[in-house]
Amino acid sequence: MRRIEDSQLCRFALVGGANTAVHWAAYLGLWLLLPYLLAHVLATAVATLCSYALHCRFTFRVPPTGRSLLLFPLTSLALLVVSTAAVALAVSVYGIDPRLAPLVGFALVPVTFLASRAALTRGEIGEWRGAAGVALATAALGTVPLLVNPSFYFTDDSAAQFLPMWHRLGERLLAGQWSLGLEPDSWMGGNLAAESLFGIWNPVHLLDYVLVALIGDLAVAAAVVKIQFLVLLAVGTFLLCRGCGAKPAAASAMSVALPVSGFVLYFEAASWAGGLMGLAWVPWAWWALRRHVAEGAPALLPFALCYLCVSAGDPYALLALCLVFAGWAVEFGPRRLLGIGVAVAACLPLVFWPVLATSSVGWRSGRELFNSGLLVPGVGDLLNASTPGFLPQILSFGDYRMTVPATFLAWFAVPLLPWLDWRAVSWRRCRTALVVACCSALLCLGPSNVWMFRWPLRHVALLHLALAVLLAVALSAGARRDRVRARAAASGALLLVGGYLAVAAWPAQAPKHVIGLVLVAGLLVCALRTRLFVVLHLGTALVLGLQLLWFPVNADVADYRFPTDVAALRAQHGASRGGTVVQIAAREAIPPERIADRSAWSELLLGNMPAAAGVPSLVSYTGIGHEALHRTLCLNYFGATCPQAYDRLWGPDRLADQLKATRVVVQRRLREVTEAPPGWRVSHRDADVVVLARTTPVPWPHGRVSTARGVRVIDDAQRGARGETVRFTGHGELVFARLFWPGYRATVDGRPVPVSATDAGLLTVRIPRDVDGGVLSVTWAPPGVRVGLLLVATGALTALVLSRRWGR
Repeated sequence: MRRIEDSQLCRFALVGGANTAVHWAAYLGLWLLLPYLLAHVLATAVATLCSYALHCRFTFRVPPTGRSLLLFPLTSLALLVVSTAAVALAVSVYGIDPRLAPLVGFALVPVTFLASRAALTRGEIGEWRGAAGVALATAALGTVPLLVNPSFYFTDDSAAQFLPMWHRLGERLLAGQWSLGLEPDSWMGGNLAAESLFGIWNPVHLLDYVLVALIGDLAVAAAVVKIQFLVLLAVGTFLLCRGCGAKPAAASAMSVALPVSGFVLYFEAASWAGGLMGLAWVPWAWWALRRHVAEGAPALLPFALCYLCVSAGDPYALLALCLVFAGWAVEFGPRRLLGIGVAVAACLPLVFWPVLATSSVGWRSGRELFNSGLLVPGVGDLLNASTPGFLPQILSFGDYRMTVPATFLAWFAVPLLPWLDWRAVSWRRCRTALVVACCSALLCLGPSNVWMFRWPLRHVALLHLALAVLLAVALSAGARRDRVRARAAASGALLLVGGYLAVAAWPAQAPKHVIGLVLVAGLLVCALRTRLFVVLHLGTALVLGLQLLWFPVNADVADYRFPTDVAALRAQHGASRGGTVVQIAAREAIPPERIADRSAWSELLLGNMPAAAGVPSLVSYTGIGHEALHRTLCLNYFGATCPQAYDRLWGPDRLADQLKATRVVVQRRLREVTEAPPGWRVSHRDADVVVLARTTPVPWPHGRVSTARGVRVIDDAQRGARGETVRFTGHGELVFARLFWPGYRATVDGRPVPVSATDAGLLTVRIPRDVDGGVLSVTWAPPGVRVGLLLVATGALTALVLSRRWGR
């Protein structure tokens, strides 16, 4: 008894047993009066409160606080998500009996103990109050773009790639399905494991996809998710700045300014959602590593946050994490980072090995090194970070200069430099930030293509994060009041140089630059004369409003103006949901006014919009592509085709039949169709499109077998997205309406048989001559998924072992 009394872990286990009894008793009592699901929810709430009280009083012997009362249920919810994912993986990947799979949750007991202890016994209340204030301020600023452009967060890749597929994945999860990285009905855009940017291994991202599906309006869902990640970025930056020695006021000024800086807001938040979601986890991982190395926090904390950063699937976030580790190696020495570094590195294969393995069939080989000048900033562009209207003369998509202030950081970042007390800065605590800032600045000035990294301007977000940390630390000492004239002259010179560079880049915008300089100068005077940090926050809001009035849309990227109401979209395209649709169309052939009023999308769809509409279609958005199908039908990255694609559908191999197509939609401006080919009829014709429909049903409608040569198919049944079972007689060749991605495996009665691809890239299974029938099983899994999951588990176990001293 004495040993149990002295052991927190034993007391934790006893409370767990008592809490299970409380939950069971509450559930049985409520079940007599309420539906079972509602009874379960209420019983869980009662049990959570009981668990909180017992852990405070008996396990950890700490007084209850408002902070711990908030964090404890959130910790329990996070662990519930992790345990549910572990059970799902145990069943779907490793084939464990579903009746035994819940036992996997027992492996998380040590993690649950450490998380509960951290929630109840650690942390300063004032720190989290400051973080809450930063979160509220960032959320408020994040809504400002919606006042001038309701679709601000729903443009370019966000509209064509991310939001429609997020909705599809959210629906899958709500239905209890998880395709584990494959959506065969999206064809070239369906290998989500190899796309990596969808973050299918990140539990927070998966919860957001469910939220997108529940909201139903893609523009509203985009705003909700993007603002959430802007808040995550701001709070993580605040904690990081505080960890590096910045005072709360200075840390809040920089952490609120960073999410609404030029590149983060106009590119990553408005368009490149994957970049924003990866970047948002970087300061959290950086902060947690500091807590672990410098303050002795448990290794599970940085491991969990580094895993969230890695599993976001953004290679730029991964590169940022590598630079952070390099900075810590300089600051503390590599030996102190070796253990947690190995644990985090073990997570990489699960997320990024499918990307590399798929390069053999995709159009990105990953071995590029050249410079086209696209999105390559100059030194002057990076230095002019405080002129609100500065539009850098950087080669962009289709133009030689940008239409948004992409290199803007904060209105006060440059003009305040002469007033800062640089001698008071503890550079010893900022060495990691200096390493990250220097390396990211060099990357910004590098060639346009280096391996999987394109467009060096994308590194400016990491540069701004590192500079935000350094400026927050320098601002903490306040503004110096000596040598006022010299400092004022230096600030004025910096403002004038920035204004001159802005006018030189685009002389026609000179009036805006004058207004911007007057506003910044006035705010600077107010900041130096009155309450510095209040004016810094006020100025951030005023400058943001001015920039959005001047530049409400990022014209450097595509604006598809897709419909946002998923229910209305599905009602409009309901006739196309009976089978696979092949679309022959090009975006440039659509009249601009039809795109502007969204009427073009009543008959055509591009990007991943067919996924949102529930239409199986060859049209999709992909960053990796499939070279064989691209070569055959000249499908580009957002689903447009060439006129010759129509004729290739009806060649000797009858590709339309191999694809199991039921409808072919042809844009008349691109290719005129006068009569239907044999077996098809013209079901609709108007001024814009011709729609062909199959006259007879597709063979084997319950599976994806499309052509059988020498084989008699008795039955074909699809088993989810990743496999199917075919009963057959004879031997020969079967063609499936599936793209041959690496990871497919076929067996006949347990015996492996060869798989290959047609000239168009479709999966082909060859039945050997010595086989005269049986059951063919076709399955797909991301390359290396089993090894990847085991490595992640090994990394988590390593972090748990490294945390044992803190646990004691």
